Amino acid sequence: MRRGAGAGRIIEKSEAGFDAALLGTSFNAQDPGRRPAVIVQANVDADVVAAVRRARDLGLTIGICSGGHSWAQNHIRDGGMLIDLSRLNGISIDAAAGTAIIGPGCLAGDLNAALAKHKLFFPVAHAYTVGMGGFLLQGGFGWNSRASGLACQSVIGIDVVLANGALVHASETENPELLWAARGAGPGFFGVVVRFHLKLTARPKFIGMKVQVFRIRHLEAVMAWADRVGPSVAPFVEFQLVFDRRAMGISAHGIQVLTPVLAGSWSEARAAVDFIDKSPIRNLASFTLPLLPASLDMMMKGGERTLFLPNTRWTADSMWMNTPIDPLLPALRRMADTQPAAPSHALWLNWNGPATRPDMAFSLEARTYLALYGGLRGGTASPADESWATDHMRAMQAHSVGIQLADENLGRRPAPFMAPANLTRLDTLRALYDPDGLFNPYMGRVA
Repeated sequence: MRRGAGAGRIIEKSEAGFDAALLGTSFNAQDPGRRPAVIVQANVDADVVAAVRRARDLGLTIGICSGGHSWAQNHIRDGGMLIDLSRLNGISIDAAAGTAIIGPGCLAGDLNAALAKHKLFFPVAHAYTVGMGGFLLQGGFGWNSRASGLACQSVIGIDVVLANGALVHASETENPELLWAARGAGPGFFGVVVRFHLKLTARPKFIGMKVQVFRIRHLEAVMAWADRVGPSVAPFVEFQLVFDRRAMGISAHGIQVLTPVLAGSWSEARAAVDFIDKSPIRNLASFTLPLLPASLDMMMKGGERTLFLPNTRWTADSMWMNTPIDPLLPALRRMADTQPAAPSHALWLNWNGPATRPDMAFSLEARTYLALYGGLRGGTASPADESWATDHMRAMQAHSVGIQLADENLGRRPAPFMAPANLTRLDTLRALYDPDGLFNPYMGRVA
């Protein structure tokens, strides 16, 4: 997203600069072809209140953008109003209380940098330029979330503009049903959050990463090993495999085993990743880097420089799975064989989350997470490249228990994203707080 350097304004569809302002709200360089009637670039809370009231009075539906990292460009719809919250990006930290208040347009990397100065931590998004608003609403699979919980679990309050134009606060004791919904509703939330109140923790004393890279011909052996050891990997280790046609160190099609570690000490971290050095397939690796200290800032920016390149047309799709690896291997091989050029990549994440979560809208996860990111650059691409992510997720659909809203593709492939009971409860709250359907529903879902 190309963030505005100056004050925001209201831009009608007929005005010069409208398309530039609209497409500038999206990290995805794809032009979806959809156009709202008006864009409101909010500078303060009052701008949001006024925008919601205007939309209600004129019968305009509302889309919302905070950082623009929606792969599906969910915020860009035909007709209606787009409220751009990128300028509401303040950060206020109370180090003594261990809390922070941030605007939805605050970038993950900026929040992390501010917290590091106080030796405090929050499970921010993995990429520096992700806006915290959308990230927190969809659940928030952030740094160290296997150990510290989803980011939304550490949201202790929100300030939100409702469909009637009222600005209210929600917490566990004040409008708790709104906080319940904000923890996981994602793009289906029925309000505009202008501030998030966060609970912070002490910063891990050691942050670093270990890397091992295999050529793609070893896919079956690598995946079988990863699936077998995954459940025993320490929660503070992010054990993930990335398929990349320009893999680190070999500049060829390979599997990058990336294991960021956020631990209490270097010795604890070394012990936690020792399973990589002792694996039965270690001799197949093209190279292995030792566990090295690395700042989150470095890893966040490094990921964006290598995987999430700007000026790229993206299509993403995802699925949660409990299926053992063996029946998945033929599909994973086909996925790799047809993988478009970099920066397209596939992510296999060892999740193995906790048995229970707090009661909140977020309610769907599984043992393993698989996401495909089709990233196309230049003026031409084959139809197969354009649909690579969606086609392979559809082919593996029998193994899926649902998707993650962080990488949603509901407009192309509707799929479950919440437990049925939670979705029913969310729909009931939406009917109460937004009876006229002012806020856009999920793509691919009528209501």
